[in-house]
Amino acid sequence: MTDSTHKSGFVNIIGNPNVGKSTLMNALMGDKLSIITSKPQTTRHRILGLLSDDDYQIVFSDSPGIIDEPHYGMQKSMNKFAYEGFSDADVLLFVIDLFEDYEGDEKVIRLLKEQEVPTILIINKTDLDKDGRLERTREKWKALDVCKETFEISAMNKEGTEELLEAIKGHLPFGPAYYPKDQISNKSVRFFISEIIRGKILEQYRQEIPYSCEIIVEEYKESELNGKPFAHIFASIYVSRKTQKSILIGKGGDAIKKLGIASRTAIEEFVEHPVFLETKVRVKENWRDDERTLKHFGY
Repeated sequence: MTDSTHKSGFVNIIGNPNVGKSTLMNALMGDKLSIITSKPQTTRHRILGLLSDDDYQIVFSDSPGIIDEPHYGMQKSMNKFAYEGFSDADVLLFVIDLFEDYEGDEKVIRLLKEQEVPTILIINKTDLDKDGRLERTREKWKALDVCKETFEISAMNKEGTEELLEAIKGHLPFGPAYYPKDQISNKSVRFFISEIIRGKILEQYRQEIPYSCEIIVEEYKESELNGKPFAHIFASIYVSRKTQKSILIGKGGDAIKKLGIASRTAIEEFVEHPVFLETKVRVKENWRDDERTLKHFGY
């Protein structure tokens, strides 16, 4: 029997890499659940964020950006996660920014036009509008007529996100909560710790290095120190080649030490207590194309 007073539903966020999907979900959630950097292909997995109140529960889904020409098995798996967002949504948020060049015949647009659920076009990064770019983007997408509703926002500055959240609530179907109301994600603490470390790698290293890394938290052991919560964390950083291991560690271990300090600080902010973080760099040749390894890594 359907609950006639409580609303709940899956709100899936889709779009190309680096348009601000994770920033948007964080703005809507009020918590930093998704890894955010300026580099594309940051989100690799489908992450659920749970926003609950007495009379509703929104299950946000932040998916990897759609990759037109995937080159690795890992990227194919990321595309699979991305396209899953079309199949189980109660509301679809299609995020674009002012700098994209859609033609109108792309697969994602065809799928959007076939949807029977509410679809909302999100024009993001309005704070970067120059020379009438926002007006041109607005007119182009009005002509394409892809979604039923449009919002213009700056997710980074949280401009327009409150109004968007109210619209999302209005589209939710009536139904019970899918998850406990005090839960904020379907992912474990270990998952978010690995995402934090990967985020710091994206910030600290250049070129191919960040995209060749995968982090596995081998141990997360909670205890007490001086009567207060404490945790010991051991994480393995996997890379594809020995040369990448040398770059990650750096001369005299300086780079890996810098990474450890930045990661530990961010992890402590996330778990809200001190931690001891130990990392080890391991080489797994061509892991991004190894089906068995990808499965082990959760792809």
